[in-house]
Amino acid sequence: MSTVQPTNMDQGQFFTAPNAADTRSVAAAIRRSQARERLRSFAIATPLLALLLLSFGIPIAILLSRAVYDPTIGNALPLTSAAMQSWSGNGIPDDKTLQALAADLKASQQNGNLSELAKSLNARLPGARSQILKTARALDKEGVFDTVAVIKSMPFWTSPGTWATIERGRHALTSFYLLSAVDLRWNADGSIERVPPEQAIFLRVFARTFLVAATVTLATLILGFPLAYLISSVPKTVGAILIVAVLLPFWTSILVRTAAWTVLLQKFGLVNDVLLWLGVTGTRLDLMYSRLGLIIAMTHIQLPFTLLPIYSVMRTIQPSQMRAAYSLGGRPVTSFLRVYLPQVVPGIMAGCLLTFILCLGYYITPALIGGAGDQLISNFIANYVNVELNWEMAAALSFILLVFTMGLYAVFARMLGLDRLKPV
Repeated sequence: MSTVQPTNMDQGQFFTAPNAADTRSVAAAIRRSQARERLRSFAIATPLLALLLLSFGIPIAILLSRAVYDPTIGNALPLTSAAMQSWSGNGIPDDKTLQALAADLKASQQNGNLSELAKSLNARLPGARSQILKTARALDKEGVFDTVAVIKSMPFWTSPGTWATIERGRHALTSFYLLSAVDLRWNADGSIERVPPEQAIFLRVFARTFLVAATVTLATLILGFPLAYLISSVPKTVGAILIVAVLLPFWTSILVRTAAWTVLLQKFGLVNDVLLWLGVTGTRLDLMYSRLGLIIAMTHIQLPFTLLPIYSVMRTIQPSQMRAAYSLGGRPVTSFLRVYLPQVVPGIMAGCLLTFILCLGYYITPALIGGAGDQLISNFIANYVNVELNWEMAAALSFILLVFTMGLYAVFARMLGLDRLKPV
């Protein structure tokens, strides 16, 4: 039985070219499908995003906002703030403002807010706390009717610098704490100046923090790169044992590891015993409460964070690439630098950046092992939160640290590209 083959005309009837309307319809259908997929994916991730926002994003935003928001003085001196709106800013205000100040101080003492006012003003003007408490006690005595005379009798309230400080502090939005975090301040004429050298501490602490973080990062790279290369080159069984040896300390609490180093770094501890036995030193070193001991402990703790990203890249590089380079006449060092190392750079950058950023926030290890001159910025932030209860200054230091960290990340991203800051 013969079959009828379709003619060219018959074939043309089955394979007609789509018109523009059909193309737009198909494209619209594809976009709708992709939009539904994105919406479905977002709906699945919504609980996690909400948890991160409520437990992480919002609290941090509230904390950082306190670096520029401090209504303490304005709330404690409402009458004074209203009276100072007509003040020219020169000299001291008129008697009406001084009467309002006396009324505010009495009200703050009755409401129990006087100590908060004294602490907030003392942060801006050293010595203000004792003067405020002294003035409040003088106004609280029986038989005091001329409150203006009482205030004028105290040199603290007749100083133009005092009223300039109150004028800047009565506004809820303030730049005082951010300026203080970088050792700057407002002076009497309204311009910004550096604080006296004996009060300038935060820039030195930031520099120390970045120096220690960079040193630890370099140390972990020097130790981690050869070890990662060894693990990726040996047989899988041996490599698994080495990986477990690297990760075993990683599974231990950082507090426990730091406490162990406080024992090892003692003057008569194991580290000094080994150094004496090897002949590296002839006397026992003071490693505890020193910069060297701090770097040793932090390097041990941070080593896995640098090693693992490098190893994850090395294990994807085929050994045949180096053999091919050798077969083409490449020397070992040249082949390593031109074939192997460029492929490992993303892992190096990712590991070093991760280690550096984590070192910026170290708190426990510097507190237990570092000396008085080895405390990092996180120790100062913790002190302002837990001891001095100065959340505004802690927020300002945290904000500056965040800005420095994001700036560093931006430099890396600019120089290397965002896609190279993560292992492939």
